[in-house]
Amino acid sequence: MIPFSVLDLAPVTEGSDAGAAFANSLDLARHAEAWGYERYWLAEHHNMPGIASAATAVVIGHVAAGTSRIRVGSGGVMLPNHAPIVVAEQFGTLAALFPGRIDLGLGRAPGTDMLTARALRRDLADSADRFPQDVVELLAYFEDEEPGQRIRAVPGAGLKVPVWLLGSSLFSASLAAMLGLPFAFAAHFAPEHLIEALEIYRGRFQPSQYLARPYAMVGLQVVAADTDAAARLLFTSAEQQMLSLRFGTPGKLPPPKADLHDHLGPSERAMLDQTYREAIVGGPQTVRRGLESVIARTGADELIVAAQIYDHAARLRSYEILAEVRAAMAEAEAA
Repeated sequence: MIPFSVLDLAPVTEGSDAGAAFANSLDLARHAEAWGYERYWLAEHHNMPGIASAATAVVIGHVAAGTSRIRVGSGGVMLPNHAPIVVAEQFGTLAALFPGRIDLGLGRAPGTDMLTARALRRDLADSADRFPQDVVELLAYFEDEEPGQRIRAVPGAGLKVPVWLLGSSLFSASLAAMLGLPFAFAAHFAPEHLIEALEIYRGRFQPSQYLARPYAMVGLQVVAADTDAAARLLFTSAEQQMLSLRFGTPGKLPPPKADLHDHLGPSERAMLDQTYREAIVGGPQTVRRGLESVIARTGADELIVAAQIYDHAARLRSYEILAEVRAAMAEAEAA
C-alpha cells in the first residue's frame, strides 16, 4: 500500500490565534507519527490571516523537535521569494538538527497576493523566470564541497537534503522530469491538470543522482468523519475559506455552516466544484472508494492529504479515520 502523508496549512481558526495553530500542528504531527503517516509537510503562505506557517522553516523545526520519526518538510517553500543560499542554509540547519528526517519541497508561485509578493521580492518580474536556475543552484549547495569553492551553505554542504518540486500546472512537472526529482501535484486546490502533469512527468523523466525512477505524490483534500453527513458539514469550513480567498478577502478558518450551499450563486458553486473536484469528503466507506479511485486513475506513489477542519478534535479524527482506511486497504491488498 502506498504511503500517506499530511499537508498542514497550520490553520488559524476564528476566535483563535497563531500560537494555538502551532500547538495544534504539533499535536496533529505527534498523532500522525503514531498512526503511521510517512511525512508531515507545512506550506509557505503570506498575508493570509488563516494560515500561520509563513516562516515555514521555523515551524518545521517546531514540529520536528516535538516528534521523533516522521519526516518533516515543506510543501512547499516558495523559492522565488528567497535567495537559494538562504533556503539551503535554513534546510541545512534543519537537516543537521534532525538527520534523515527533513524534506525540502519547492514551489514556483509567490504563495500570496501580488501586492505582498512585491513586498517579499524586489525583482518580481524576473524571480519566477529564474526558478529553474535557482533550483539548480540550490541543489548544488547540498552537494559535497569542491576544492576552492568560495560560496558554500554552512550548514548545508554535503547534507544531500531531499528536494521535491511542487506544482499545479505542467511547468514544474516538466522541470522535475528534466532534473530527475520527485514531483508533487497540488490537486487539493488546483486539480485541472492533474493527469496531464503526471503523464508529462513520467514520460519525460530523466534518471538522476537523486532518483532512478519517477516518484509522483498527489495532494488531496480529504475530510473524513463517522458519517457522510458529518464530513460534509465539516467541509463547509474549507469551502467558506476558499470563497473568501477567491473573492479577495482571505480570513481565518470559520466554523462549519450547515446552510452554506443554500446561499451560494451559480458562479460560487461552479468555483467550488472546480476547486474541489478531487476532494474526498465522507464517512469511512466513501473515503475508501474515493481513495481507490484516485490511486487507480493517477498511479500515485504517495498521497499527501490536507484537511482544513475548524474543530481540532474533528481534524484529528479525520486523519485517524484516514489511517484506519489505509490500513484496511493494505490488508485487502495483501490478502
